[in-house]
Amino acid sequence: MQVTATEFKVNLGKYLEMVLAEDIWITKNGKTVAKLINPNVSAVDSISGILSGKVPADLDRHSLREERLGRYASDD
Repeated sequence: MQVTATEFKVNLGKYLEMVLAEDIWITKNGKTVAKLINPNVSAVDSISGILSGKVPADLDRHSLREERLGRYASDD
C-alpha cells in the first residue's frame, strides 16, 4: 500500500494496524521516502511468499550449484 506522509501522520494508528498485514510505502511529493514493514515477519518468509509457485518444488541448493558449475566447465 502507498500513502502520503501527511496521510500517514494524520492516521498513524490506522497504518500501524495495517502494517501487520501488508507493507506500507510512504511518499512525499510523489517520491517514496520510507517503507514500513512488519518486524515479526522474517525476510526469508517474505521472499518465500513472493517466490511461491514460481520456483520448482524439487529445486535445492545442491542442484543449483551443480548447474552453475556445469556452465562454467562448458565455457573452458
